[in-house]
Amino acid sequence: MNSRIVMALVAAVAAITLAIAAFGWSQLNSAMAIPDEGTVLDIPSGTPLASVARDLAARGLLEMPDLLTLYARFSGDAIRIRAGEYRILPDTSPRELLRQLVEGEVVLHTLTVVEGWRFDEFLEMLRAHPAIVAGSDDAATIMSKLGSEGIHPEGQFFPDTYSFPRGTTDLEILRQAHEALKNALETVWNQRQTLVLSNAYEALILASIIEKETALGSERRQISGVFSRRLERGMRLETDPTVIYGIGSDYDGNIRSSDLATDTPYNTYRRFGLPPTPISLPGLASLRAAVEPGDGDAVFFVATGEPDGSHYFSASLEEHNRAVARYLERLRNRN
Repeated sequence: MNSRIVMALVAAVAAITLAIAAFGWSQLNSAMAIPDEGTVLDIPSGTPLASVARDLAARGLLEMPDLLTLYARFSGDAIRIRAGEYRILPDTSPRELLRQLVEGEVVLHTLTVVEGWRFDEFLEMLRAHPAIVAGSDDAATIMSKLGSEGIHPEGQFFPDTYSFPRGTTDLEILRQAHEALKNALETVWNQRQTLVLSNAYEALILASIIEKETALGSERRQISGVFSRRLERGMRLETDPTVIYGIGSDYDGNIRSSDLATDTPYNTYRRFGLPPTPISLPGLASLRAAVEPGDGDAVFFVATGEPDGSHYFSASLEEHNRAVARYLERLRNRN
């Protein structure tokens, strides 16, 4: 009689235990009360899971915080969660959330570095990004920390879209962009089809000028060809973007005769050869164009005035002057 009672009690306890376990498992795998637009969970470094669970419960998102904590302790995941910013979507269960926290599926923010930006524009946008921890290092210190001490920062960062979690430092993005530029430059230089450039840095300088001269992919190699032929023939490059770069912050949108007559290291109307440094951040297409100049005999080009931003290429000064006259006439008619 006693054994039957004991067996009945054991069976009842087992049934209750199984029921509790089934209920708990169901709760762990049921959708949390996440709003339709989702919600953001920010976990500072060193925050225990129990605190995370209590915070979710206080926000009305998690019904049984202790159950999640107990399960995580049992599975060993409680000590493996990673700090960061997480976006929780509707239909996320407590177990799914725990997996995300353990695997570190943090929110990734992005910054697009545009071809043709100057270094100071890149740095300004980088430090203004709300998810980036901005530093205060000047350009020389930045280059030193990146292992490129003494190198001018212009042109040394690759235009691309960079993804990163909140709290990333500006130096880390700069490091990624600098390494990407070095890799891209090495690749294109090893595939070069030009004899006029002496080294990869000269290719970088030329690419930065090409980047500022045209936004048309179809023209990049043509413009590279013009500049390569001018270098081969000992002609000045006479390119406005280098003059503008030399003017710096005093540039007001117009190049005056006095600007062209003022001798600066970047005034290619006054000095022969390439300027001393790049003048922008060139993209891959311009890097390739710099080492693969287009064939032809043109040594001049001027804007056509068409909405597409195209240019007219000329082999002689007479032809170039006529193209300039057409361009000026078009501007007058437009006004």
